[in-house]
Amino acid sequence: MTTRRAILIMTGTLLAALAAPVGAQTMQKALLTASSPSYRTDAARHVYATYANQIFKGMLPPLVHAIVVVETEVDKAGNVQDIRVVRSPSHAPEVTEAVLAMIHKASPFPETNQRGAMKFTEVWLVDHSGQFQLHTLTEGQR
Repeated sequence: MTTRRAILIMTGTLLAALAAPVGAQTMQKALLTASSPSYRTDAARHVYATYANQIFKGMLPPLVHAIVVVETEVDKAGNVQDIRVVRSPSHAPEVTEAVLAMIHKASPFPETNQRGAMKFTEVWLVDHSGQFQLHTLTEGQR
């Protein structure tokens, strides 16, 4: 075994150990996170269907006008319970307001497959015209 391969194996083992959940609360968060990616895709498709005429078609330009990162919490029926802005563009606060309004208007989202609330994070990439792509379904950048 080469030294490089041994280092890669040890690094992978250490990362796996660090990522292992410890305690019931951490385990619960890990389970919530584990189910979020598939729900996040369903939620993104729902937003795209709701705002089909506002989706930026093709690859985004190298620089987008604004990036908004939000964590949305929905109940089992898909109703928006809470939205937390994680990142907001200081140069374009109106974009954040528009994104929040769009999320509320798109409610209810698809039903969740778990007992309680579902939280998912999405990155909204918005160009100057107001068209957008969601990171989950983005076609990339030029």
